[in-house]
Order: sequence, then C-alpha cells, then structure tokens
Amino acid sequence: MSAAKADEPSTRVVDRAQYALAAFLAVVGAYVLYDAATLSAGFSDQVLSPAAFPYVVGGALVVLAVLLAVVTARGDVPEAEAGEDVDLTEGADWLTVAKLVGVFVVNILLIDLLSWAITGALLFAGCTWVLGSRTHVRDLAIGAVMSVGTWYGFYVGLGIPIPAGILDGVL
Repeated sequence: MSAAKADEPSTRVVDRAQYALAAFLAVVGAYVLYDAATLSAGFSDQVLSPAAFPYVVGGALVVLAVLLAVVTARGDVPEAEAGEDVDLTEGADWLTVAKLVGVFVVNILLIDLLSWAITGALLFAGCTWVLGSRTHVRDLAIGAVMSVGTWYGFYVGLGIPIPAGILDGVL
C-alpha cells in the first residue's frame, strides 16, 4: 500500500439508523418468540400448534435483524429514493390525504350496519375515486368481488365468523 493511500481518511459511511432498525427488529422478534413460547397448546386435532406462526414470524424478524446488522457493518448504505414519477420538490397533497381519511372514517362508521361485504366494496371504490379513477361501476364491481371474496375467505376458509350485517341470509 502506498503512503498516500494510508494517509487518506476512510470514506466508508456507517448508517447508525440501520443499526437502530436492526436492534428494533431484534427486540420485536425476541418478544414475538417469547410470546409464542407462552401460548397454550392447541387441540390434538390441529395440524399445527397455535405458536407455529409466531415462531416463524419471530424467527424471521431476528434473522432479518442479524442480516441488516451484517450488511450495515460491511458499509452498505440504502440508496436514496429517486422518486420515479414523483416530484420530490413538491409538498404532500393534503387534500387527497384528507379525502382518503374520510373514506376510511365512513367505512369505520358503516361497517357494523352494512357489513364488510358492502363497506369493503365502498372502501375500494372510494379510494380509487380519490386517487383519480373515473370508472365507478368497474371500481364498485372489483371492490364487491374483493370484499365478498375476503368475507368468504375469513368465514369459510379460516372459520372466523364475520357478521354479515344486512346481508345476513344472503351470504
């Protein structure tokens, strides 16, 4: 190595925020693993124990924390957002954010009365309208298929009874 190279300061940047994120992931992962260990045993007819999924999630979080710490120690720094089609010099569009919050609030207020099957379709169509879609009938149809599909997925597929609201007897 030449004398000039030995005198140059190191240009490697250490991103301490990545270490903080790695520590946060490790703490959350460790807590999930601890919490999974405290779950009671499931029924004998269950293929998997109730703790199986939390063990997978907690283990994945710990592994990701270790991997993030390793790549940070190697000097890997995340690339700044290029912005793609977003003009980063402009501020946030607070009117759009307010409209989206309004759509979510309406969904929260109506879900007990109308059920997820209806309000899910309205939520999807409302969000697409706020974000610029002008095909309202198609958006409602897609939202209806998605919300009824997720309702059946939870009710029939997972065995989680979701109230049908005014559609009780129809769904």
